[in-house]
Amino acid sequence: MNQAGRMLLSGNEAIALAARHAGVALGAGYPGTPSTEILEYFSELGGKAQWSPNEKVALEVALGAAFAGASAMAAMKHVGLNVAADPLFTAAYTGVSGALVVVSADDPGLASSQNEQDNRRYAVAAAVPMLEPSDSQEAYELTLEALDLSRLWGLPVLLRVTTRICHSKSIVLPRPPREAPPSPVFHRDVRSRVMIPAYAKLAHQKLRKKLAEIARWCEQSPLNRVIRGDDSLGIIASGIAYVHAREAAPRASFLKLGVTYPLAIEQARAFAAGVRRCLVIEEGDPYLVDSLRAAGIAVEGQAEIFRFGELNVGRVKRIIAGDPTDEPPMPPGKPPQLCAGCPHRKVFETLGRLGCIVSGDIGCYTLGVLPPFEAMDTCVCMGASIGVGLGLRHVLGGDQARRVVSVIGDSTFVHSGITGLVEMIYNPPATGHVLIILDNGTTAMTGLQEHPGTGRKLDHKATGRVVYEDLARALGITNVHVVDPTRDGEGFERLLASALKRDELTVIITRRPCLLAARRISELDKAAENKPDHGG
Repeated sequence: MNQAGRMLLSGNEAIALAARHAGVALGAGYPGTPSTEILEYFSELGGKAQWSPNEKVALEVALGAAFAGASAMAAMKHVGLNVAADPLFTAAYTGVSGALVVVSADDPGLASSQNEQDNRRYAVAAAVPMLEPSDSQEAYELTLEALDLSRLWGLPVLLRVTTRICHSKSIVLPRPPREAPPSPVFHRDVRSRVMIPAYAKLAHQKLRKKLAEIARWCEQSPLNRVIRGDDSLGIIASGIAYVHAREAAPRASFLKLGVTYPLAIEQARAFAAGVRRCLVIEEGDPYLVDSLRAAGIAVEGQAEIFRFGELNVGRVKRIIAGDPTDEPPMPPGKPPQLCAGCPHRKVFETLGRLGCIVSGDIGCYTLGVLPPFEAMDTCVCMGASIGVGLGLRHVLGGDQARRVVSVIGDSTFVHSGITGLVEMIYNPPATGHVLIILDNGTTAMTGLQEHPGTGRKLDHKATGRVVYEDLARALGITNVHVVDPTRDGEGFERLLASALKRDELTVIITRRPCLLAARRISELDKAAENKPDHGG
């Protein structure tokens, strides 16, 4: 489409377009629904985008770019910010020389997640400004604003979006691309960038002064808008909740918040005083309600039942009507299942047949918990399969301990399983342990993205590859096996049964491409083989 005209974009695409128009030099992240398409589209537009092993590394890479004066972006889903929280909190102290936007894509309703945490709390805890768009146009505009604010205040800025914003499409009128920002240059600033306690104490004081200045700016910011209507009902809302509320109560007065940390407290106080009833509509936790009430502003919140799942116009009408009755259950849908012919199917069939206690992980293979396999017993977070499995092995008695197996996917292993492998070597259980790495050659659950184990970058170009069997052997594990259970199911079962009987550490890598990615993987491998070697 013509970038100078109207464009139909998802929120993710709008964020990517804004990043490109603003001259973002580097975008880093880890694929995770609902954020994945941000960096994919940024790369399609010609931006420099890369998948990192995990979100912590992605944020650190983006932070390094911002230390050099560049504009950078790190994109991740809500639970990914848990992984990236360590650098985020200290980055608020160090600040940035360029601009750094951290996109957190929350998942109310758990469309594809293990929890529905509300990451607005992170802005308060980490002390970084936060913006929230309500549609694709605002996703575009507020990405530009976030980059400007980050550069102006020298702080990372959190751009918080939700599933509905990320994936819904609406019209975007883009601005002309900006002039290229100055070339990155690193200027030494030890007191600002090296967070030893003496410097960190001063940095914290400096941060709080900045936040006080930003809070004063927020009171007059055009990113917060009052829409005058009937003064019998005033609604304070942000993000997608504003869109639903505007449709549910078109005659009401609204305070629409684009900046949700720091909050424009005095603006909210004046708005609440000007209406007979002031109601806060928000998706997720009562973040706005708690903050406004803490400031002494009399606002109504929502019944507890509306804290769960996504809002819609019907639910908002019930909130306005004060109807807290239980909602009718959603009609049961067809449960997800592993694809017919999926290479993971044979693994879970075997685990079930051998009566294993399976410590599982996050990925499409998590579906091994469902019928017909029902061969997974725990699943907590990315990489937890190894640590949880080891904990079970340490405390369980004989027969049960020997039946514990940790199962993790290839992308997840690179994300946060490597440290678990180190733990396995450093603190081996008396009965040993068995780790199965399900290597299907892609990040299947989020749309077949590359990762460090595929040997290809985000744009599918060849790069260095992490070889799991080499890594395991280099760390000192001698019982390392690479098998294809689909081709030799009986051999895999014999191997696993033997490993369960041994008081040793065993790593089994089950390697077979995902059916959905097999053709592309084959074509890319052939292209790499046929590429002329220009090395010296």
